[in-house]
Amino acid sequence: MAPTSALYGASPDVARRILDDIEAQFRLTKDDLIRITSQFLEDFALGLGEYNHPMAMIPTFVTGVPNGSETGTFLALDLGGTNLRVCEVELLGNHEFVLRQQKYKVSEALKTGEATALFDYLADSVDAFLTEFASAVPSSPSTEQANPFASPSLNDLTPEPAVPLGLTFSFPVEQTALNKGKVLTWTKGFSAKNAVGHDVVQLLQDAFNRKHLHVRCVALVNDTVGALLSRAYTSGGCILGSIFGTGTNGAYVERVENIKKLGDSPARQQGGHMIVNTEWGAFNNTRTVLPTTPFDNKVDRESINPRLQAFEKFISGMYLGEITRNILLALVDAAPKPLLFNGRSSGPLNTHYGLDTAIMSEVEEAWESGRVPIVPVTADGKKGGKPVNGVSASDVAGKIPDWQSAHFTDVDSLNPEDVARLERIRGIIIQRLALDPADVSLRDAAIVRWASSLVANRAARLSGCAVAAVLVQTGRAKLGGGFSTDEDRLIIGVDGSLIQHYPNFNARLRDSLRELVGEEVERKVDIGLAKDGSGVGAALCALQAIKQGH
Repeated sequence: MAPTSALYGASPDVARRILDDIEAQFRLTKDDLIRITSQFLEDFALGLGEYNHPMAMIPTFVTGVPNGSETGTFLALDLGGTNLRVCEVELLGNHEFVLRQQKYKVSEALKTGEATALFDYLADSVDAFLTEFASAVPSSPSTEQANPFASPSLNDLTPEPAVPLGLTFSFPVEQTALNKGKVLTWTKGFSAKNAVGHDVVQLLQDAFNRKHLHVRCVALVNDTVGALLSRAYTSGGCILGSIFGTGTNGAYVERVENIKKLGDSPARQQGGHMIVNTEWGAFNNTRTVLPTTPFDNKVDRESINPRLQAFEKFISGMYLGEITRNILLALVDAAPKPLLFNGRSSGPLNTHYGLDTAIMSEVEEAWESGRVPIVPVTADGKKGGKPVNGVSASDVAGKIPDWQSAHFTDVDSLNPEDVARLERIRGIIIQRLALDPADVSLRDAAIVRWASSLVANRAARLSGCAVAAVLVQTGRAKLGGGFSTDEDRLIIGVDGSLIQHYPNFNARLRDSLRELVGEEVERKVDIGLAKDGSGVGAALCALQAIKQGH
């Protein structure tokens, strides 16, 4: 960890040097950001050229995005954990849609039994949903009303059209077409037999057929791809869909000629564009450019997947609280004199993942609220309306104090308003971390606030590297600035708890983006909420599948 030993004594000056040393490890200069983004671009090229790289760059076989004028009704099935969700999405053709949805519980017996039983349950759930909730409108507005419940008859010369469905399947698959993907392995407590190695779309379709349901699974979808499609429908286009939440990932629209690993396949010969799922959570697993600290190394070493998903461990909500907990414990354990909480800890502080990222968010909100005029990013990316999070970096550049500086742990030099904010933070710490009030000083509250800000700021700035890499990769920006595309808006869809709820995460991301691609490009970037990538996005992927002739 950072030097917190007896060698450094215990004077205020020495304590400050220890904080300064930790702070320096989390700082990212413009040169650091450019070096990291350059490595991103190299890894993009590697993943587009060959299979089996950590940055997988998975071709999705989705070759277009909606523009918001499309109409029709589509189903989505979202299987990713304890619950499965069935959705019906009615596209209204004016960038708006109507969503009906229902959740169904997946029992332990289904998770670990035969695959046919699991997929029969999925089909039964779709059947129950159609019976109880859905309008059951056929996919094309020009066709007559379909009855999705009717059994097929040999006498029907013109069978009723099947309702198209997109499947969001949040488990590892090897996708070979828009409607084909082999199950590679189960995760999240699932171990259904006789599924691995089989086509998940066919397993589901066979179940629909056994139940005589007029539903056709036409698309296998990743939720990040879904986020891109969802934002495209509501905004008239989108170049990048990204998740900044518990985990992180990005999917963007790439020229097919650049996806060299497709070889001479029909998809490559057809040319045009295709959405690529980057799997950027695995960027730089070797940690050659990521700014690793001892606090990060401890998170990785104790994780369920050491040496994997490196980028995700620096920027996603699952890990930020744990990095912060490691910093706080190092200060609690400092010798000969502790630097935090009188050397006392607590159950939550001593527990692996005991400090949730939501606590950091609460602390930062108490510190930052009321300071900066917020220019919210809304669901449609425009100013005003319901806030999503943050400000345009270029609008507030220079107005936000450098809260990551250890200077702000010097309580005596703070103004009365900041002291009042620290009092609120002290209350949060006592409540959330179950500490004795006698062991939590205002300076302790300032140190917790400082550590939270350090970790979150680094995460947001690294997230800016991922967005900048996509802008450069698609020819819309130049690393370091100095070039701007002719496009008026560069539309990006985002989802996830960090980008939606963490105070000023979006502003910090934009600040990083502005350093990387210049203010002219950053101002064109329209970051807006992508509604429900795993539900609405999957239904929109079914729309794309129909457009592509599936």
